[in-house]
Amino acid sequence: MKSLKGVHHVTAITSSAEKIYDFFTNVLGMRLVKKTVNQDDIQTYHLFFADDKGSAGTDMTFFDFPGMKKAVHGKNEISKTSFRVPSDAALMYWERRFDRLKVTHTGIIAQFGRKTISFTDFDEQQYQLISDEGNHGIASGTPWQKGPIPLEHAITGLGPVFVCISNFEALKAMFVSALKFTETAQEGPFHLFEMGEGGNGAAVIVEHNTEMPEARQGFGTVHHAAFRVENTEELKEWIDWLNQIRLPNSGFVDRFFFQSLYARVAPQILFEFATDGPGFMGDEPYETLGEKLSLPPFLEPQRVVIENSVRPIDTVRSTKEFIKE
Repeated sequence: MKSLKGVHHVTAITSSAEKIYDFFTNVLGMRLVKKTVNQDDIQTYHLFFADDKGSAGTDMTFFDFPGMKKAVHGKNEISKTSFRVPSDAALMYWERRFDRLKVTHTGIIAQFGRKTISFTDFDEQQYQLISDEGNHGIASGTPWQKGPIPLEHAITGLGPVFVCISNFEALKAMFVSALKFTETAQEGPFHLFEMGEGGNGAAVIVEHNTEMPEARQGFGTVHHAAFRVENTEELKEWIDWLNQIRLPNSGFVDRFFFQSLYARVAPQILFEFATDGPGFMGDEPYETLGEKLSLPPFLEPQRVVIENSVRPIDTVRSTKEFIKE
């Protein structure tokens, strides 16, 4: 059985699909590659922001569940999502940009030999930019060519996923024995785990913390994190493996854009295993990705009902010109 390749996507909860579209498009310069709905709750938008082509390992996605309360950050949660940028110089650009746009951030700090900036959005969702300078391991994606960020500074994909956990030893055992991760470094309460080729795009950073209050999921927090497998055959091998070790899981789930498996590896820590393909361009051309409401074939018969359930959001960008600044 091959190891997991790296981070596939991270799915979070937002208080506003409109505001998160604006933040990711106009502040972070990531491309909306799919505007669809939660396949298990068709009244809820599911927005996918990624690199120029919607490559696996580059997308962060959002639900906007109606009536959801604000999250409480604490122990036992997927606590932060990272995005890769090409260099340390890019971080200096982002520091100036965040200051100008009044985005709350930490400034440039170092962790595990990499320079980073942590920041938050309007929901206090926690993010990080991480420099790929000197990084080795799985390759990143391609920045949004027509977005507002100069290409030499633009986000190219996902970096390490952060987990805050109270029972570190139990989670470590799960990571090593079940998921085949390797612990490669430690800095204080933070432990770096890597998979596959390793590097920024194939890492999980676990914070051991018993003092914080228990996290409560809501808007402003991560719903689940997903890791990459090459294809359906490998996904089924992982299903067989999780069944063999008796880790409860969803079994095979077809999400149309990729195939998946879900397993809860610790309290409030939901992981997904997802195939690299088919991807996001099977039902929309490259030029207009994310501009129309996209539905998988099994939901297409309900299009009228769905379109009447979700409010319209203008996501047309192909007719607009973004000035790189």
